[in-house]
Amino acid sequence: MAYTPTLEKKYKDEIIPALMKEFSYKSVMQVPRLEKIVLNQGVGSTIADKKIIEVATEEMTLISGQKAVQTKSKKDISNFKLRKKMPIGVRVTLRRDHMYEFLDRLISVALPRIRDFRGVESKMDGRGNYTLGVPEQIIFPEINIDKVNKINGMNITFVTTADSDEEGFALLKELGLPFKNVKKD
Repeated sequence: MAYTPTLEKKYKDEIIPALMKEFSYKSVMQVPRLEKIVLNQGVGSTIADKKIIEVATEEMTLISGQKAVQTKSKKDISNFKLRKKMPIGVRVTLRRDHMYEFLDRLISVALPRIRDFRGVESKMDGRGNYTLGVPEQIIFPEINIDKVNKINGMNITFVTTADSDEEGFALLKELGLPFKNVKKD
């Protein structure tokens, strides 16, 4: 029997029926689903030290469980001493099982480790997608704090198939993302 992540099983068994009822969809195919999770980390200080980008790539690979890719600059910017095709960041795109596994770890282990954590902001992008800013990479248990020489933040983008913010928000809330208490108008 094939392995199914816990969160994916929960999505199929509990979340789809709940969202079908809430938004009165006629077909299961109308229910929004999580398409991918993109982790992105800008490492602008690599201009001075090339080793920082290697460490960031390694950390991102550890966090996501998938090989991280370096992003390169598109053009020259003299004020930042930046040349075209210089590495300036690291990113990983997670889909299917990797995505559900990462989301499960993020919700149950990483987010609660943030100091004074009271939930994440509920600002969607207008198309049903959500981006979460993480201030420190050390909230992930895969990172050994003793070996970290620079604290870097990252953006985690949740791309959904939802048509509206309301549907995307409902999907992410059902998946277990701890949003701050939002008052409806």
